[in-house]
Amino acid sequence: MYSYLPGGTLRALADIPGGTLAPVSVPKYRTPLLIPPVMPRAGVLTSPGGKPVDYYEISMRQLSQQILPEGMPATTVWGYGAVKSESRRGLLIHHAPSLTIEAKWGRPVRVKWINDLLDEQGRYLPHLLPVDPTLHWANPPGGTAGRDERPPFTETPGRYTGPVPMVTHVHGSVGVGDESDGYPEAWYLPAATDIPDDYATKGTWYDFFAGKASASFGATWGPGYATFQYPNTQRESTIWYHDHTLGMTRLNVYAGPAGFFLIRGGPAGDRAVLDVRTGKPAVLPGPAPRDGDSFPPNKTYYEIPLAVQDRSFNTDGSLFYPDTREFFDGVTGPYIPDSEFSPIWNPEFFGNMIMVNGNTWPFQVVEQRRYRLRFLNGCQSRFLILDFSDIPGVDVWQIGNEGGFLAAPVNLTAGYDNHLLLGPAERADVIVDFTNVPVGSYVLGNIGPDEPFGGGIPGEDFEPSDPESTGQVLELRVRPAVAPDPTTPPQYLVLPAITPLPPASTTRPLAMIEKSAVGAGEEGEPPEPIEIEGPVEAQLGNVIDRLPVSRPWAHEITDNPTRGSTEVWEFYNTTADAHPMHVHEVAFQVVDREELVLDEEGEVALPLRLSGSVTPPEAGESGFKDTVIAYPGQVTRLKAQFNNAGQFVWHCHIVEHEDNEMMRPYRIGPRQDRQPD
Repeated sequence: MYSYLPGGTLRALADIPGGTLAPVSVPKYRTPLLIPPVMPRAGVLTSPGGKPVDYYEISMRQLSQQILPEGMPATTVWGYGAVKSESRRGLLIHHAPSLTIEAKWGRPVRVKWINDLLDEQGRYLPHLLPVDPTLHWANPPGGTAGRDERPPFTETPGRYTGPVPMVTHVHGSVGVGDESDGYPEAWYLPAATDIPDDYATKGTWYDFFAGKASASFGATWGPGYATFQYPNTQRESTIWYHDHTLGMTRLNVYAGPAGFFLIRGGPAGDRAVLDVRTGKPAVLPGPAPRDGDSFPPNKTYYEIPLAVQDRSFNTDGSLFYPDTREFFDGVTGPYIPDSEFSPIWNPEFFGNMIMVNGNTWPFQVVEQRRYRLRFLNGCQSRFLILDFSDIPGVDVWQIGNEGGFLAAPVNLTAGYDNHLLLGPAERADVIVDFTNVPVGSYVLGNIGPDEPFGGGIPGEDFEPSDPESTGQVLELRVRPAVAPDPTTPPQYLVLPAITPLPPASTTRPLAMIEKSAVGAGEEGEPPEPIEIEGPVEAQLGNVIDRLPVSRPWAHEITDNPTRGSTEVWEFYNTTADAHPMHVHEVAFQVVDREELVLDEEGEVALPLRLSGSVTPPEAGESGFKDTVIAYPGQVTRLKAQFNNAGQFVWHCHIVEHEDNEMMRPYRIGPRQDRQPD
């Protein structure tokens, strides 16, 4: 399947059919929306300085979950969950997505992350999905000498079926130590009884970071676990956690483990939001779930986190994820080592069903009043354009993004046609006012494409998603309000002021590149051999002398901000797709976007040249962010301050890209003593 870009460039698309379970056979809106409960603490610790630290013990396990509607087969997934609670009321539940970690501003959270992918006899569980061992990946079978490398092969290998590594990243945590950031080479296997003797059981950086954790906050690490600590000194934010293992993030996250992590309070928290009519604190919709709430809940929540993800399934209920490159664009080989094509990796993946908070097409009963919905695009490659336009009388306002509150509320109904664009990993804090919506049932839609996104207008520049499947997200059943709505109308909200970052001392031009090759395929009836050009890697790099220069993951550090410095990073996108770019460790401010000069074929001209056509950030990009959409044929500029020394990463959050070279390490400050090479 192919499409043409503006200018005539041919682009391969994903094959939407997916697994053996057709979307049309799955009943919609049979399952009530699950509102994730709060993750229970294991206890409260005291730091050396006497400061309290909220402590959690959380494991990743395999479980059976009813994702499809009741009466259809359950699905085997992985999920995080607490294994210890200080309270009898604490919910020791593993789920995908997982329970919400509620953090208080300025109060550290410490988590013992446990890899519990074991069977009842303590033996390791293989991956649920096909692992491609030809990528640059964790590579446990390579042993200590070959871990975290792209292994050589003399013939095309099959899928890896050994023990699964994990390392958790809290996406959006600012100021976290590098030992606690979930560095892709700090993974660890479960403490299984049957790990082969020649396997590496931990990543290259695990021991170094274990020493830092011990020195920094007195934590011990051991077989099958690591303990991380998060400072929570950033603005009140909607952040989230998920696996980040080198070359396996797409698979580990697709299997289920992810969850919300909400930071509340502080000088830019809810209490700092004012009502312009009175000058007093505004009233935002609530409550949200709290620790100790009954489950199922016996109260009504008016603040609800919504993780929107795409998945495909087989008729037995199992997750479907492609086990051959042929799925994406028909390339049947030759594969590594006889070409540059990996045999299993797919450049993007688009599930053919939509899942919200762990169920396909659920419903939520809402009253004729205001709600606060915290959206997360948790999809693999899919850009969502959430569409509220089929809900008559609705009024939708965005008040926050990844880095907390915006500079001012944004009326999506009046200014954006009731549409909300979210790239993978982006979040939006939204007030949805159902006061004037007639009683009845309505569908929150999605008009983002079922293919790679390049920007533009739905229906003009690309075909919107399938209205019978991926074009539907969630049914909202509107009922009369049970009491007067005490919340402040969003047009009267005064959000906490945004403090501009200092002037930048450095501008860093960075490149986004796609590497392609030609493989074999078949076409027609009867099928005839053809040649197919397709991507073999998505790459990052630097712009040198106005030319994009690719840098693989293993290349030496080229991006090394000085501690305390402020820099402007420029993402030069020379590819045909938009990329959601995520920078670990910092919250940044979007500066602007500028068009690049294109050649006669509509591709980015080399040497790179700026057109002078500059656009400011979108209103929903004001304040601070940790993920930004970099559009094709543009340079996207952001400004960040790098205050915490250490080793971190920046990458595309299309996880298929991230897993195959579209991720780079960067270092703040000097090289650390005895750090790995």
